[in-house]
Amino acid sequence: MIRAVIGAVAVALSLVAFDGAWAQTVFSPSQDPIAGSRVFATKGCETCHAINGVGGKIGPDLAKSSRPHSFFDVATALWNHLPRMTDRMKQLGITRPQLTAKEAGDLIGFLYTLNYFDPPGDAAAGRRVFAEKKCIVCHQVGGSGGAVGPKLDSLKQFASPMYLASAMWNHGPAMAEAMKAQGIERPTLTAQELRNLSAFLAPATGRATDGPLYVLPGRPELGRNLFSDKGCIQCHKAGEVGGTMGPDLVAMGVRRSPVEFAAAIWNKAPAMMKAMSSQNISVPQLTPEEMADLVAYLYSVRYFASGGSIPKGWVVATNKGCLNCHGVYGERGKPASDLTRAKGLESSAAVIAALWNHAVVTPTIAGKKVPWPTFNANEMADLVTLLQGIRQRTP
Repeated sequence: MIRAVIGAVAVALSLVAFDGAWAQTVFSPSQDPIAGSRVFATKGCETCHAINGVGGKIGPDLAKSSRPHSFFDVATALWNHLPRMTDRMKQLGITRPQLTAKEAGDLIGFLYTLNYFDPPGDAAAGRRVFAEKKCIVCHQVGGSGGAVGPKLDSLKQFASPMYLASAMWNHGPAMAEAMKAQGIERPTLTAQELRNLSAFLAPATGRATDGPLYVLPGRPELGRNLFSDKGCIQCHKAGEVGGTMGPDLVAMGVRRSPVEFAAAIWNKAPAMMKAMSSQNISVPQLTPEEMADLVAYLYSVRYFASGGSIPKGWVVATNKGCLNCHGVYGERGKPASDLTRAKGLESSAAVIAALWNHAVVTPTIAGKKVPWPTFNANEMADLVTLLQGIRQRTP
């Protein structure tokens, strides 16, 4: 079962690439989703939860759950469901696993990226898209089609959504002119249509039959630089900084998969290029690697977007009853439960690991059970920020 789940996880966390030369972690060396997939399996999460149908059926299939928007959304879900998970583990005779800070960070990174990658398309439907969207007028596949544009049989890179995205962006203006000359209305593409088109083109281009090559999507830290260097920032914000001609790509609250991103930039390219022309901005060219890095940045920019507040963290700790059991600065005379004496809280992931490892699921005060406190993502961010920020009182 563990091997099966890891295999399913590899598919869920994969991107079919054209040469495999750019495999990087998604967020940082300390937040590795592939390592998180192994945590998911080795810690027994697969006993109760499935990933895309592979794994346990007791809990929900996590690849089919609604998409979380940040690290703290995932962390909050782990905390809020802890009593139910613990009870179920007891019924099954499973000891609740302990997590190191690294394991917690990797696991949350894995759960965050479950829906990053696109499901496979339908090649037969892609053939219909190729004809109905008039691609066949200019391009040949398998000897059928026009000769205005290049033959697509030799472009094995179409197996990669990132190649598709960069090619459609880089050659978009030339294709638009060619379509205009042919009297063809420039088509729009849904993400599903583009998935199907890619599925049709990939086998037609002679992709190797020994299975796809799976790599991670890109380097968001380089994507952040590209967002500025390629001029995107002149029209768009990605958070607090940037232009206002286009929408704020973080405020939109949308995280796009690679193919969704490719479809969006194809559909919006005419308007974007018109806006760039009005601002005397040159249309930038993007390699597949650069496109991957840019997509990874825009996808992950919300990961730590909801930073917390220490003052608000005190309010959360008070209102949620944390201070009923825990002291601060020695006021309760119990060093073991004094939050200001806690060790190993050097990162947000370390705090989440500590909450998971040390939580008493049925807390009592004066022998009476008290309700399990639940949080929203902002409250969790505030509490984590508080726990990271408070310091042991100087003797």
